[in-house]
Amino acid sequence: MTARVYLDWNATAPMRPEARAAMLGAMELLGNPSSVHAEGRAAKALMERARADIADALGADGADIVFTGSATEAAALAMAGRGLATAPIEHEAVSAWGTGALPVAADGRVAVADPGASALQLANSETGVLQELPAGLAVTDLTQAFGKVAFAFNWLDCRMGLVSAHKLGGPKGVGALVVRRGVEVAAQMRGGGQEMGRRAGTENLVGIAGFAAATTAAARDLADGVWERVADLRNILEQAVASAVPNVTFAGKQSPRLPNTTTLILPGWKGETQVMQMDLAGFAVSAGSACSSGKVRASATLAAMGFDGTAAASAVRVSIGPATTEEEIMRFAEAWVRAAQRHLSRAA
Repeated sequence: MTARVYLDWNATAPMRPEARAAMLGAMELLGNPSSVHAEGRAAKALMERARADIADALGADGADIVFTGSATEAAALAMAGRGLATAPIEHEAVSAWGTGALPVAADGRVAVADPGASALQLANSETGVLQELPAGLAVTDLTQAFGKVAFAFNWLDCRMGLVSAHKLGGPKGVGALVVRRGVEVAAQMRGGGQEMGRRAGTENLVGIAGFAAATTAAARDLADGVWERVADLRNILEQAVASAVPNVTFAGKQSPRLPNTTTLILPGWKGETQVMQMDLAGFAVSAGSACSSGKVRASATLAAMGFDGTAAASAVRVSIGPATTEEEIMRFAEAWVRAAQRHLSRAA
């Protein structure tokens, strides 16, 4: 039986062995990080080392790292009550708090008139399109970019940033809000005063340890040029598909993109159908963000870029990673092309 191929890294990346080992080690610690006895101090020390490691990987020296249960929670912490302008391409965790006022160009890029009153992602999870962030931006979603492209939070000149562990090979259920010193954040969860009074509740020490180990490993991969090889594989995939199905479109290809992401659009072939057919063929792909409770619907991102309703509902996202091989890429390309040609012949 042919092994399944995982091509949905933007939904969640496979757990890194470094993260797993760090989590197992943290499980051996007994204390609560808020306790003052020796056991509590040991747990606190591990948490603060992890905080420093994550800040270092983010290029956020001097900023505060506030641990949360997810990037979604970090978005609520950053955006609640601020009335920030957002674009339709944002993840729902961000757009749910925004005004939806920022315009999106056909290439997926966003114009920001008032950075201090706006939120804008660094990279889009569906198309991979990278934004040029304006100085003074209030909030940026760094979730998809962290570990895949080089940046430093301090260089971005943003007030706050959102990150998540499981997008770069850490555990699910832990994220962080990166806060520039001096920026006030009102707690949404109150009770114990943890995380500098910004997020109450005993910290997830095991998850935090895995998060830090994953960020360190991801930073090493980035420095070693691993993602340049991933970009080469993504380009091979697009070339193989385009040569066999000339009317396929790759959303955002004219813009700078994440090295691992491609969105294929074949108008009239529904994305949910593509996902199911590829799943049956042994490939895990998606029709967009994984955070919609299993629902598949027309992409708001593609609609904002000017694709009509049929095209926006006919997209499938392939997102790969350092463990993906060229053989797997070519197997997927062959399977997708066969299915696309069957669809086109039936539609003719």
